[in-house]
Amino acid sequence: MPVFVWKGRTLAGEAQTGEIEVARQDEAVELLRKKKILVTSMRPKSSGFSLPRFGGPGVGTKELAIFTRQFATMISAGLPLVQCLDILAKQASKPSFGRVIGEVTREVEAGSTLSDALGKFKNVFDDLFRNMVAAGEAGGVLDEILMRLATYIEKADALKRKVQSAMVYPIVVLTVALGATSFMLIFIIPTFAKMFLEFGGELPLPTKIVLGMSHVLQSYWWLMLLSIGGALFGLNRFYATDSGHRTIDALMLKIPVLGDVLLKGAVARFTRTLGTLIASGVPILGGLEITARTAGNKVIAEAIMTARTSIREGETVSAPLKHSGVFPPMVVQMISVGEQTGALDEMLTKIAVFYESEVDTAVDTLTSIIEPVMIVVMGGIVGGMVIAMYLPMFKLINVVAGGNG
Repeated sequence: MPVFVWKGRTLAGEAQTGEIEVARQDEAVELLRKKKILVTSMRPKSSGFSLPRFGGPGVGTKELAIFTRQFATMISAGLPLVQCLDILAKQASKPSFGRVIGEVTREVEAGSTLSDALGKFKNVFDDLFRNMVAAGEAGGVLDEILMRLATYIEKADALKRKVQSAMVYPIVVLTVALGATSFMLIFIIPTFAKMFLEFGGELPLPTKIVLGMSHVLQSYWWLMLLSIGGALFGLNRFYATDSGHRTIDALMLKIPVLGDVLLKGAVARFTRTLGTLIASGVPILGGLEITARTAGNKVIAEAIMTARTSIREGETVSAPLKHSGVFPPMVVQMISVGEQTGALDEMLTKIAVFYESEVDTAVDTLTSIIEPVMIVVMGGIVGGMVIAMYLPMFKLINVVAGGNG
């Protein structure tokens, strides 16, 4: 569901701010009104283009994974829950995380369940983490669940980094190419322009074009920067809306090569998350809802929520995934087989392993394609400008040679 950022005042006039996760903005206003808060402003929270992350402010994925694995090891060794938390709070690598674990320890000492105590810090322990812990507490297998959770966090983070590298690499290469071209147009070409002015005569068309580009960039660079900034700001605002979010996410999946990486990454994340939740004892309806929130793509999330509705009405998961047209046929077929055999969690894990490997291959393919393409593009741009600058010189040489003859 979307998250809304709100500002308001209590009946006493005290300023309040916060975030609320509901289906529609009017629901958020109504919920806050029931809490006797007068809303003064509300807007959808901009999620940008980043993928879902674990941890929270000051708590990275690495710290959370280490904490979870160490917690599982100590629980498995038979240490009391409070003692485990106390030790982990003292040895936390970041003081902010240590304080959070300390607060969780005090909540547990006061009689709260571990999952309820973790719920006090939703910015650090997300829905998936808390639901799996709750399932582990209910089933008496907390150590196994925590170990499974640690493995999940590490694999999900590794997948996220691969997908991000696939997205960042083209941007970096394109930025370098534009930077090099701009440098030549601003600093190198004007030197030739002076010489051509002294030479006089009619310049070749390619030379006129390059000189015109240089003049425009020198005179209106500020306007170009403003235009780029305005376009990025407008795109970000559009992405913050439901329709914009869905439109851009759908377009991202259709980009050649890169879209393939993003789709495979989304499938791997979906199957790994849902498989881990089901194997941990989380009900499938709750698992699908959590998985939709962490999908990282609105098109994928909507397909998952449709599957959740299908399950709630007594149907299968695979049918709506097939109708969405997003998931590859192999994934749909394997999920269908998993449902029929009663081994859906195992089948989802197998799909996740396969697609995590596919992401590696897709990222390598993307890199191998971009490098030669960018070399050709850069060579064409630089070579074209060099030729355009030397054409008048060839003309001058011919004139001089003809005069001497």
